[in-house]
Amino acid sequence: MATFQLELVSPEKLLLSRPVEMAVLPAADGEMGVLPGHAPMIVALRGGVITVREGGQETEKLFVAGGFAEVSPNRVTILADEATPVASLSRATAEERIAACRKALEGAAEMTPEKREAAMARLLAAEAMLAAAQAA
Repeated sequence: MATFQLELVSPEKLLLSRPVEMAVLPAADGEMGVLPGHAPMIVALRGGVITVREGGQETEKLFVAGGFAEVSPNRVTILADEATPVASLSRATAEERIAACRKALEGAAEMTPEKREAAMARLLAAEAMLAAAQAA
């Protein structure tokens, strides 16, 4: 089966770089499947899980807290704000993040719209992290 090069980079390190058959990305507008030959685009990512398929089956799941993906017909490069294998996620850590984000949003009335939006995005990413940790 045809493949494309998938690269996942976080601020800490290169997490993944190999040919894959398909990747499902948590795009800001909804789940997005990428196959070889996909039209070029740049996509904003929300907090969620990237699913990688190789050899006709799901081989890897990685949680990303947001970022961007550059898609071309033969390569996808993901620049993630934070990335963690789903199997390594901790429910307790996710619950702590949710509590901290909710506390930060308590003062939302005094925030600029941009800061409110960023705080809400962090809360949604933390909730997606908890959902991924519970599903693992």
